[in-house]
Amino acid sequence: MNYNKKTVTDIDVKGKKVLCRCDFNVPQDKKTGAITDDKRIRAALPTLQYLLDQGAAVIACSHLGKPKGEVKPELSLAPVAKQLEELLGKSVIFASDVVGEDAKAKAAALQPGQIMLLENLRFEKGEEKNDPAFAKALADLAGADGVYVSDAFGTVHRAHASTAGVADYLPAVSGFLIQKELEIIGGALANLIERWARGSVTDYVYLPRAVIPFFRRIIWNAADLSVLTGCITAVIALLHEKL
Repeated sequence: MNYNKKTVTDIDVKGKKVLCRCDFNVPQDKKTGAITDDKRIRAALPTLQYLLDQGAAVIACSHLGKPKGEVKPELSLAPVAKQLEELLGKSVIFASDVVGEDAKAKAAALQPGQIMLLENLRFEKGEEKNDPAFAKALADLAGADGVYVSDAFGTVHRAHASTAGVADYLPAVSGFLIQKELEIIGGALANLIERWARGSVTDYVYLPRAVIPFFRRIIWNAADLSVLTGCITAVIALLHEKL
């Protein structure tokens, strides 16, 4: 498998609207709703800042929790928008819906160098069903010359509208977080394949000894369980192709 996927550095985004799928599924205090760990938001900063610096108008989107297609105020991304605004040091426009009138109006008015955040993707039933109509509506927010950036490694293995379906309507590239994780997986797997090829792994007796360091490296680099799940899913696909 080719690990050198196209990234944000391989495409011109100046003056374009970019739909960027992030993973802002952050833990929150059950009583106050305050974000207790913002590492997922921080992980998205390099990609978002790069896009803004390149003159893109960024439409960030993410899910939070498991609302199951229902609008649940306690799972709103409004607190994430405030935290992202603080980390970026610039205003983050927040849409009160996903593909509704507020999102459409704010996306249409978005200027290069500005960023907005859509409401929780999973408030829409079409998200987890990978509904083509919903995926098209998301893509339409970026316009005819828009770009899709995938940078939510913890959910990229899921065939949802915002992680898979939208790529049918917009040119798609990966963000820096996806690139980093692919390099980690690719390097670890390449090492395993090399050992296998030169006879370091000759039979099933030695398989655990070869595989354990590989998974240890992935676990050390995985931010959390959802990212680890994504890693394992990718590894299974890679092993199937390589071996």
